[in-house]
Amino acid sequence: MSDKRRVVITGLGWITPLGFDLEGVWKEMLEGRSGVGYISYFDATGFPTRIGGEVHDLDRATLPPGFNGEHMGRNALFAVSAANLAVKNAGLQTDAITPERFGVYLGSGEGEMDFFNFVDLLASAWRDGRVDNSLFLDRGQRLLHPIREAEQRPFMPASHIAAIFNARGPNSNCLTACAASSQAIGEATEVIRRGDADVMITGGTHSMIHPFGLAGFNLLTALSTQNENPQKASRPFDRLRDGFILGEGAGIIIIEELEHARRRGAPIHCEIVGYGSTGDAFRITDTHPQGRGAIAAIKCALADAGLSIDDIDYISAHGTSTIVNDKIETLAVKQVFGERAYKVPMSSIKGMIGHLITAAGAVEIITCALAIRDSMLPPTINYEYPDPDCDLDYVPNVARRHRVRAALSNSFGFGGQNITLIAREFNG
Repeated sequence: MSDKRRVVITGLGWITPLGFDLEGVWKEMLEGRSGVGYISYFDATGFPTRIGGEVHDLDRATLPPGFNGEHMGRNALFAVSAANLAVKNAGLQTDAITPERFGVYLGSGEGEMDFFNFVDLLASAWRDGRVDNSLFLDRGQRLLHPIREAEQRPFMPASHIAAIFNARGPNSNCLTACAASSQAIGEATEVIRRGDADVMITGGTHSMIHPFGLAGFNLLTALSTQNENPQKASRPFDRLRDGFILGEGAGIIIIEELEHARRRGAPIHCEIVGYGSTGDAFRITDTHPQGRGAIAAIKCALADAGLSIDDIDYISAHGTSTIVNDKIETLAVKQVFGERAYKVPMSSIKGMIGHLITAAGAVEIITCALAIRDSMLPPTINYEYPDPDCDLDYVPNVARRHRVRAALSNSFGFGGQNITLIAREFNG
């Protein structure tokens, strides 16, 4: 690592189903609170899953001054709000940064479709078993808003953030499913390491709590159908788990080259030291049964960090609450850590906020930074029935005081995307 520029996290911001105040949400997590409830954005009656982790009461004060977000989709509003919170947390005066040395790298999903107007449009243009293109165009011009249509594009949140904060350096977005925001953070780290920028706004944002998103994951049988008790439905690593819960929100962090952060007297939360990225090269929706991609990603991150398994004090699990994912992630950790796997606490926060899809990894690296700061581990809630295939220490139900010098965070996505990040206590 001696020839690489060091990268530190100086700002944290999130929008979650538990709220958006950094310390308030962290307190709720340590208390094991759940932000999961019945879906209210649309009538989910008739869907096998009717529950989700929604963001409520998003305070307009979280948006930058003079920015009203008109016609923006929820994912972009989440991203801009979380970025504004992260910039404030970092004490970053964006007008004091050379714009070309200031970039954005997000892992964002598709934006919010104007679902009901679109369905109305298709129904009105359907004639004799086909869509009448003339009717479709004519009614579409009256029903659909051009800006809202543009807001569906995954790159729009990064574009908004760049414009608001005058970040004219490298600007990218990746959409690698549930691994996206972790990959964005890893790639943004590489941008700084190689000298192409000094400061990056990075993380991810997503909302799939809409009819298409809910229907798609139900068709894949990936979601829990335990509608009777929403706050108990997501059960990572528990024997009675039956799928994940859709969440929504954003996690944004500010990362900086170490000397740049020092010169401006920035608060340093921790240092990013390891990044591993691999592909399963197996199936689109199934993890490789031996966990080969996950194992390789963890090993790559450890090698990149120059750390051994003995240096890791905590693992932030992908921990989705699906039968296969939790089993394979457990297997992968055991394959890499050996007997030490039973001594390293590992927890998943998805039982509390649901699965934020492309934003999940960024929110989880924030919890790693806070775990390092406070020597506290967030619990895996709803862990009641041990599974013989999942036999590690998942910090069940109750937060735990535990010194964390280095934390490893896993993110695994559809398509066989595997990302591991390692954050370490900053020691100067």
